[in-house]
Amino acid sequence: MRRIITVCFCLLALWVCEAQKKEISQARTYIKSGKDNDLLSAEKLMMGLLAKDSANRQNPRIYATWYDAVLKQYESANEKLYLKQKYDTVQFFSLIRKLYQIAESLDTLDARPDKKGRVRPEYRENHARQLDLLRRNLYYGGTFQVRKAQYADAYSFFETYIDADRHPLFTGYNYLKRDSLMVQAAYWATFCGYKLQQPDAILCFHDLALRDSSKREFTLQYVSEAYRLQQNDSALVVALRQGYDEFPEHPYFFPRLADFYSSRGEYDSVLKLTAQGLQVNPQNQLFLLAQSVAQLNAGYYDDCLRTSEQLIAVNDTMPEAYFNIATVHLNRALLLENENEPRKNHARLVKLYCDARPYMEAYRKLAPDDKIRWAPALYRIYLNLNMGKQFDEIDRVLKKLNN
Repeated sequence: MRRIITVCFCLLALWVCEAQKKEISQARTYIKSGKDNDLLSAEKLMMGLLAKDSANRQNPRIYATWYDAVLKQYESANEKLYLKQKYDTVQFFSLIRKLYQIAESLDTLDARPDKKGRVRPEYRENHARQLDLLRRNLYYGGTFQVRKAQYADAYSFFETYIDADRHPLFTGYNYLKRDSLMVQAAYWATFCGYKLQQPDAILCFHDLALRDSSKREFTLQYVSEAYRLQQNDSALVVALRQGYDEFPEHPYFFPRLADFYSSRGEYDSVLKLTAQGLQVNPQNQLFLLAQSVAQLNAGYYDDCLRTSEQLIAVNDTMPEAYFNIATVHLNRALLLENENEPRKNHARLVKLYCDARPYMEAYRKLAPDDKIRWAPALYRIYLNLNMGKQFDEIDRVLKKLNN
């Protein structure tokens, strides 16, 4: 019985092998014809063999035939484009990427040691030479897809372009050293990862992308976003800090660093950042505003008044500067009221509310929709200054706001 089973198994294997040979032979015939439909048929035959039986995926001849079918498709497409005939540009670039993928898979099989442990790849030299000549089109395929906002496809082109340097198929080509486009490809791959909001894709080639000095600030921004998406606060702060140190006036790094520290109540850290930025540009409104807010929150009221007045001198239409000055006076008034000595502190309280009034009214004019901030403050000011008409008006505003 065992002998019968063994014979049947051998016959089945021979039949499968013979069928495989016939399909490869048929595909070779299609390839020789060079007709577009035949080339597609040859590719489908090989893809069918690979899908039909996992054992077929260990047969280098199937991959080699598939590679030749796709190569002929690429040559036909290239000729059509050269002759300015109609052809799908996306399909043209995808053929190049497919060639790389097939060749790399084939090379992995082709480089397996023989029975004596020798590694003698049959296809490597010829395929590497062919693909090296087509290499730039991988990069152009990526940039073409970027322009079409097809970021996932674009990323796969740049990934294939860069990863070739690591693949044994291209041993000796030293792309990282001799290919000036490697750094740019890494940047565009990082950009695509950012657009896709995929942290792993952003970080995959970011070290190489950072070598592109012309786009370094943007790469650091994308890297920061990757860590934010990963909720990796420690790495995020390091990336933001690096970006801020190198590009202090870039609009991305400072606000996020300041927000990070402010959310934790670390106002002295914010003030260190603003001091660093103001050394670069003493009139930078963002640094001045952040400094003013941090000083207010930290209770450095005299410093806050000075910074806010400086900000108004630079830009007298920035609402927050007026709000901060008014809030300093109101906070000081509240501290006096908490002493519960109204007679002793009456004159000082009146002065503080008088000092706060013009700034809060200015804030109202500059930010009329922000009623939730200025309405309660003006209610308190008008009440303590016995300003009946103004008090009644603001009381109506507050009632509408509360309803």
